[in-house]
Amino acid sequence: MNTASAKELMLTGLTQAEAQLRLSAEGPNELPRASRRTALRIVGEVLREPMLALLLAGALLYFLLGDKTEAIVLASFACFSIMITVIQEARTERVLETLRDLASPRALVVRDGEHLRIAGREVVRGDILIIEEGDRIPADATILSNNDLHVDESLLTGESFPVAKDVETDPAVYSATLAVRGGAICEVTATGPSSRLGQIGKVLGSIETEVPQLRVETRRMVRLLALVGISISILAVLLQGVLRGNWLEAALAGIALGMSMLPEELPVVLTVFMAMGAWRISKLNVLTRRAAMIETLGSATVLCTDKTGTLTENRMSISELRLADGQCFRRPENGATILPDAFLPLAELGIMASAIDPFDPMEKAFHALGAEQEGDRVSQLRGDGHQIYRLYPLEKPVLAMAQAWGAPNAAAGLTIATKGAPETIADLCGASDAQRAKIREMVEQMAADGLRVLGVAIAKWGDAPLPATQHEFDFEFVGLVGLSDPLRASVPAAIRDCSTAGIRVIMITGDHPETARTTARRAGIASDDVLTGADLALLDADALANRITRCSVFARIMPEQKLQIVEALKRAGEIVAMTGDGVNDAPSLKAAHIGIAMGGRGTDVAREAASMVLLDDDFGSIVASIRMGRRIYDNLRKAIRFIIAVHVPIAGMALIPLLLGYPLLLGPVHIAFLEMVIDPVCSLVFEAETDEANIMKRPPRSPSQRLFSPRTMLWSLVQGTLALGLCSSLVIAGHHFGESASHIRATSFVTLILSILMLILVNRSFGASPVKAIARPNPALVLVGAVVMSLLVMSQFWPAMTRLFAFAPLHRADWLIAGGIALCLFALLEAMKLSPARTLTMAEASR
Repeated sequence: MNTASAKELMLTGLTQAEAQLRLSAEGPNELPRASRRTALRIVGEVLREPMLALLLAGALLYFLLGDKTEAIVLASFACFSIMITVIQEARTERVLETLRDLASPRALVVRDGEHLRIAGREVVRGDILIIEEGDRIPADATILSNNDLHVDESLLTGESFPVAKDVETDPAVYSATLAVRGGAICEVTATGPSSRLGQIGKVLGSIETEVPQLRVETRRMVRLLALVGISISILAVLLQGVLRGNWLEAALAGIALGMSMLPEELPVVLTVFMAMGAWRISKLNVLTRRAAMIETLGSATVLCTDKTGTLTENRMSISELRLADGQCFRRPENGATILPDAFLPLAELGIMASAIDPFDPMEKAFHALGAEQEGDRVSQLRGDGHQIYRLYPLEKPVLAMAQAWGAPNAAAGLTIATKGAPETIADLCGASDAQRAKIREMVEQMAADGLRVLGVAIAKWGDAPLPATQHEFDFEFVGLVGLSDPLRASVPAAIRDCSTAGIRVIMITGDHPETARTTARRAGIASDDVLTGADLALLDADALANRITRCSVFARIMPEQKLQIVEALKRAGEIVAMTGDGVNDAPSLKAAHIGIAMGGRGTDVAREAASMVLLDDDFGSIVASIRMGRRIYDNLRKAIRFIIAVHVPIAGMALIPLLLGYPLLLGPVHIAFLEMVIDPVCSLVFEAETDEANIMKRPPRSPSQRLFSPRTMLWSLVQGTLALGLCSSLVIAGHHFGESASHIRATSFVTLILSILMLILVNRSFGASPVKAIARPNPALVLVGAVVMSLLVMSQFWPAMTRLFAFAPLHRADWLIAGGIALCLFALLEAMKLSPARTLTMAEASR
């Protein structure tokens, strides 16, 4: 490609129409996913479920007994169960697919002459890529314009050292490699399976996903309860067959008992809650990259956050300029500002030390100020053909960025403009002790107003080759520039929420200590003790562990020092959430219990090391996600308590007739109907429950707290046993007074259904009053309740359903008795919440 056509292509890129055409023709820029679950695969998994096998076995037995109606109904329930499960699983897959799209590495491309940030999967062959330090390169490409690009290609070559790229000798960059230094403009040559990564059959994975503790715990509980249920069912079949001699009826009783005891809802509920929870959190502009993080969110005790762009709006403007002689100019807050002549050189040098097409908010602020001036000097220089001969990037230990400007032939010499940390600029200028003291005094005055302060200096250079470092220039100090960045409106309230929730907020910034202290004070973060990066470097592990328990503001911190802070907090027993955006932030993000990468300004390296991605870079979204994480875990516990509790009366009502010699009360068709009630209750009603009133007023949950704790199990068993006792007393009383089996079955079934509805209401809240718990809005509960009651009424008044369930007609007194027993159950359980027994039943829930 010749230079002219390359420049033209860099300016315009592909059109949107061309890009869409290539995307349709060549497919998305991603490698095939072997693990994607289709509807057919989901059906295959459902067919292996034990509950479905029991339903089909019951249908077969009824068919052998000649009862084709029961057989057809059970088969229909099986099909309905398959349909419901497939719908739920497909919904989960769609949610996960949406989250995968959000998690796709972002790419900056030029289309129709505009810079667009798009998902990496949407990059097509021929796109113009703008690659910056920290980006994961989304496709194979050829470099058109290079700015000291260094790439980590270890994924492809195994070589750990970055490779310096050159337009002439090594212009190729490859998909999934990392830009660790510099930047470049490239043209995409291959995407997806056509890339080098695709051709050699390697798939880039994100950080290895651990098996969530919740899933391990749930599997263990399901296996235990299933083993108990199957053992009791086999024993019941043998006893029924031997004592009564009717083995077919015994088999039906065993199937019903097995269905009643098998808690197959547990893994379904866990999957739905985690997928829907990640989706709900994504609505808060936070992407959860690992489901285990939803469990951990409620345990966070410390939240370490950046200042710029997270606590603040990252919308910087230059508020104050100070010259070396102490002259000061403060810009008005609104409207364009024409600078006095004395301050124009300071502003112009700041622009010359910034990128021509900046992304950094501070550099944008310099350009915005320059655009307000009449006869913008930098624009004139560029118009006269002046260009940048060399960039000296900001990198440790020189915390300043410099650029060498000159005319095309450089005969008149070069102007070197640099900006950076005032102390670094003072070093580069070789300032005397008196000059340093004066600079320090001005910096502290500006920082006390919450300004971020940069120093600016100038140097001249002849036509000799440029030196390797900035230290070889003879810089002259020009002045200081103060930039303001307003606090986000949501931050003070979010900080207060963290405080009441027992979460300590720590601010970590590269700013001056006084700037950090002022911002922290405005945000509501404890700012009495400020620790600088220089002071931190002098502390040993023990001293840092002692200091970190009382220090909440860290200033002038280098990215690699964040890792020290995280490790010190972890040694102190804290559960740490950490934000970060740069390449060097990746170790601290990975080390933290909850790594939160910035989605807007963050690098792909940081996003891949993190477990969560903050899509809008807003601190308020982090706190909102912690609140949502607590809500999700609360609702999961509510669903678990309900599942365990509700299986006790169902299993008991199936077992009692076998033990007391009564006719079979609940058959497979009744159990199947009950399961159709329980499943949507768990996955819809409890999942949609709103926050508990004290959700952000209680301390973080202990990481050692188990979902199936003894207290939770005991409270569930208390609920279930009480429900069973009330329902079974009705059965025993009915047989005592000589009621028919069909009448007892109908009355006890209605009572059981109403009791299940009461258990839903009881478990909706950990401790709220019954009135508040019932009044709390939940459309899913209203819908499910209406459907259940409609079916219950149909079972009494629709002859076909009455015959199917073998029910006798109920009188008004029977309905009143059933309703009274259910209300009695509700009243007793709510009284237990308010009584001293609460210490037994609710202590864990309140933690």
